[in-house]
Amino acid sequence: MSETVIETRNLTRIYKRDQIEVVALQDASLQIHKGEFVALMGPSGSGKSTLLYLIAAMDRATSGDIEVLGANLRALNDTKVAQWRNAHIGFIFQSFNLIPVLTAVENVELPLLLTNLSAKERREHAETALRLVGLGDRLTHLPKQLSGGQEQRVAIARAIVTDPDLILADEPTGNLDAQSAQDVLTMLGKLNKEYGKTVVMVTHDPHAARSASKIRHLEKGTLLPEGQVPEDWGTVATAGH
Repeated sequence: MSETVIETRNLTRIYKRDQIEVVALQDASLQIHKGEFVALMGPSGSGKSTLLYLIAAMDRATSGDIEVLGANLRALNDTKVAQWRNAHIGFIFQSFNLIPVLTAVENVELPLLLTNLSAKERREHAETALRLVGLGDRLTHLPKQLSGGQEQRVAIARAIVTDPDLILADEPTGNLDAQSAQDVLTMLGKLNKEYGKTVVMVTHDPHAARSASKIRHLEKGTLLPEGQVPEDWGTVATAGH
């Protein structure tokens, strides 16, 4: 068995809104091993994005334990968490999150500003990442000059430019047409199989989830046991596909 890179034990996240407590995730225990491509599936509000953000150290658990790449995330202060995240995590957002006034290559360079690389080295790394996602001819284009699929590929290049250990994707195909979505899924598969990257992808789309080597389901804040699917999964999985 390959090494465990993500392990959560009874992980819980509760948000407080005024006097109301909202349980977004409850007692989630999960193991993900190096080199796996795991899809976290569930409808809106199921807790899948909450779990992903906890793994990325972009949110803090209310209780439970979480170790990612050997680091106890709950024990790190905000400064250490930011350093750890920049060194190890590549995050892909549904909404691309590109800076509109920066070119594609400048957007991809952003995570490298926190490294010790020279300006020349940063540019070389960014250009290499963009070529890897098939955008070597779009280096100086602004986001508004790109299609949605191309914007998401820029976002993937930005996520991989630091050569992260983990690639985390939150509904990466959610805003894309069918062909662009397939291109993104193919790219994530390539990063997983050819470059050995561990990938965790949140999705509500059964077609997207089938790109992963393992699917875990969440329902109403609960991570279902491995192999278990919601009772209505058969209906959802076949609808429109």
